[in-house]
Amino acid sequence: NPEGREQRIERTQADAQLLRDAGDNQGAYAVLTASLVTYPESAELLYDIAMVAEKLDRLDEVEKRLGEVIALKPDNAQALNALGYTLVDRTQRTAEGLKLIEQALALAPADPFILDSMGWAQFRLGNLDAAEDYLRRALVERPDAEIAAHLGEVLWARGEQARAREVWQSQLKTTPDNPVLLETMRRMEEHYRDMQD
Repeated sequence: NPEGREQRIERTQADAQLLRDAGDNQGAYAVLTASLVTYPESAELLYDIAMVAEKLDRLDEVEKRLGEVIALKPDNAQALNALGYTLVDRTQRTAEGLKLIEQALALAPADPFILDSMGWAQFRLGNLDAAEDYLRRALVERPDAEIAAHLGEVLWARGEQARAREVWQSQLKTTPDNPVLLETMRRMEEHYRDMQD
């Protein structure tokens, strides 16, 4: 019965999420891939596998699985965005990533995570004005630590260190231990000190 299938997939996703929350990405990956044998056409499982594979630095797997999601659901904005962002952030294939993010944004123009990806792509391409604009819109829609990290890095690249620090500090109040935000701040401050020496 179809209901049973959905419930089983959801249970697998929940089990995998518990493992991810506990920091066991390898375990989550194993649980999800085992379930995929039974449900090879599950866009949900494929998407979750891609997210865990990204944490394990298996970028070829990320690309393969998200490609399969997009083949099953060509207008899945989430999958288009995730693949586009991965290409922009983790590879040299920025132009290719940008095309996917543009498709995602056309499907979901107000989605803060897609606006964030677009801002990050513009930053990677050296378009600082456009980058700041997209990231500010994203942060208004959703005050998120990663978006704040990105916006601060763009402001920093514009030579606006004080405004960058303001963005970071205000976000730290709500998420004091976000690893992406802390790593970005540390990296920028170290770079700044090196420039001063």
